[in-house]
Amino acid sequence: MDPFSPSQPEPSQPSGPLLGLLSRALEVWLRQQCSAIERLEIQLLGSAGQLVLGRLQGVRLEARKVVYRNLRFERVDLASGPIRVRMGALLRGQSLQLEQPFAVQGSVSFSGSDLAASLATPQWRSLGDGLAEALLGFTPLAGLRIEDDRLVLRALGAGSDTPVEVVTHVEAVGGSVEVHSVDGEAHCRLPMDPAIRIERARIGSGLLQLQGEARVSP
Repeated sequence: MDPFSPSQPEPSQPSGPLLGLLSRALEVWLRQQCSAIERLEIQLLGSAGQLVLGRLQGVRLEARKVVYRNLRFERVDLASGPIRVRMGALLRGQSLQLEQPFAVQGSVSFSGSDLAASLATPQWRSLGDGLAEALLGFTPLAGLRIEDDRLVLRALGAGSDTPVEVVTHVEAVGGSVEVHSVDGEAHCRLPMDPAIRIERARIGSGLLQLQGEARVSP
């Protein structure tokens, strides 16, 4: 499931001042949803007639170094389904208003440092500690790193200054992500937002990549 596959036919791309207005409004909206975006590219898909009516066939975006809800992403590549926006409000100088939820498909990638920093935040610390408890038998999670195609978790045993590590691999199961110790003795399935479904999980080139789909609400 790669929405940016070159084998797929290219939808038409609108042009003109309305395109620029809507593209800028979408960029502002996206940056408001995120704490940080280092680089963002947006491509609007559809006809000029659809654009005037506030209807887009879809949107493609590529972003780098994104922070969203205290999760740090190295890369985000997404393609949406049809989107409807209130062009009247936008033409009156108001902020972007979406008329209805829409679906997105694509992938997100984390480096080892991204994951470590994310799981160290108060919002996600319990998730990291849950991984440590399930896979190491100790909490809290003291750190992690990516080595080749494996995720290495580290925790400190009770009353010990010597870290204990476990080497794991990841896979997509039941719409979520499962982390397994390579010896097969322990595993942990991550809790997942019901609006998100993970279809593929892999580690390679120093990154954890998740592919799937989600539903975005206005």
